[in-house]
Amino acid sequence: MDVLFSQLFAGLSLGSVLLLAALGLALTFGQMGVINMAHGELMMAGAYTAFVVQGVVSDAGLSLLVSLPVGFLVGGLLGLLLEVTLISRMYRRPLDTLLVTWGVALVLQQVARDVFGAPNVDVRAPSWLSGAVEIFGVGMPRTRVFILVLALVCVGVLALVLRTTPLGRRIRAVVQNRDLAEASGISTRRTDRLTFFIGSGVAGVAGVALTLLGSIGPTLGTNYIVDAFLVVVAGGIGQIKGTVIAAFGLGILQATFEYSTTASVAKVLVFVVIVLFLQVRPQGLVTVRTRSLA
Repeated sequence: MDVLFSQLFAGLSLGSVLLLAALGLALTFGQMGVINMAHGELMMAGAYTAFVVQGVVSDAGLSLLVSLPVGFLVGGLLGLLLEVTLISRMYRRPLDTLLVTWGVALVLQQVARDVFGAPNVDVRAPSWLSGAVEIFGVGMPRTRVFILVLALVCVGVLALVLRTTPLGRRIRAVVQNRDLAEASGISTRRTDRLTFFIGSGVAGVAGVALTLLGSIGPTLGTNYIVDAFLVVVAGGIGQIKGTVIAAFGLGILQATFEYSTTASVAKVLVFVVIVLFLQVRPQGLVTVRTRSLA
């Protein structure tokens, strides 16, 4: 039972990181069909935001709390700038957006090297996140528990926005049928920009959270972008519920494989499982039921 709980908590911990990395991507990729390869660099921007805030606010605990909303704003504004200047000109051209955002990712990495330097930097974790919490006899690091809670809070806030606000109804309408939503008087351009701002802001929050797991550097985003896309595709394009299930499912699956193999072999096995799953259910875990015949 100790081994079972240990692997379960390891899977939930890994799943919460995957969920934070994929949550914003699920929103933007699901609505606009944009393959944003610079999403990882938006996370990197949020991580460096925490580093900068740490230099201004000396108290580590207060610095973390300030970094979360500031990281959201930095990631959101950076994503909004990307959407207005480049992506808005390339809708319905997914391969072009893939290449352009990949180039933007390389540019942002180089900017980070020029501003902060090539070596990785560290962000101090607050004292109240040091140590471990004992759950069912298994010690789980407080930083991992914090990331898990943060991921669930982000999911809850996004679900609340999508279900109860006028913006959420507009977003769901555009996701289900963009042409009909526009014919109904919804400004799809404004909705796209707001959605991209929110999705990119969540990426900034994810970057702040990742500073609790280790040092950060210009290539931070490349470590998570592929896994984030796998979570989004396996969960169902644009489906927050599916993203949550896929993130924790893949996290537990990888932790299980790592128990009897190595981390690299576990990643390969998880990738094979996803490929086989998509052969059986290419639409992902969760889909939207519509009356469309297409």
